[in-house]
Amino acid sequence: MTKFKIKSFYELSHDELFQVFKLRVDIFVVEQQCPYPEIDEVDRASSTLHIVLSDDAVVKAYARCYLKSNDTAAIGRVLISPAARGGGIAYTLMEKAIESCQSRYAGKQIEISAQTYLQTFYQKLGFKSIGEAYLEDGIEHIDMQYIQ
Repeated sequence: MTKFKIKSFYELSHDELFQVFKLRVDIFVVEQQCPYPEIDEVDRASSTLHIVLSDDAVVKAYARCYLKSNDTAAIGRVLISPAARGGGIAYTLMEKAIESCQSRYAGKQIEISAQTYLQTFYQKLGFKSIGEAYLEDGIEHIDMQYIQ
């Protein structure tokens, strides 16, 4: 059964944490060929939410929501496992992430650092581009802000 879980770092089970970190490294470091320290202090911050979509105890999709500054929340590390791509769960995941940010960080602006090739996808969810495109770890990104 497919199910969303929204947890803090310390609420994640060992298996969930392992699967999330493995998927993040597999996708962001290996698949996208970006050697960087993927696991960081934001993961275990008390205000960070980990949104995990699993099916039969296998993680299919993930995003994290966190406080970027006093007035801004952010959604990052958005991923869909290779086996789950193409089924439309990315929209559901992002809708859940936006909803989680609005609930947990009420009144704060929501931002993302989007890979530019996904700009249209995020625009359909209510994000607008702010600023110019830039390179991050060798991949072109653009900052986007959620318009409520």
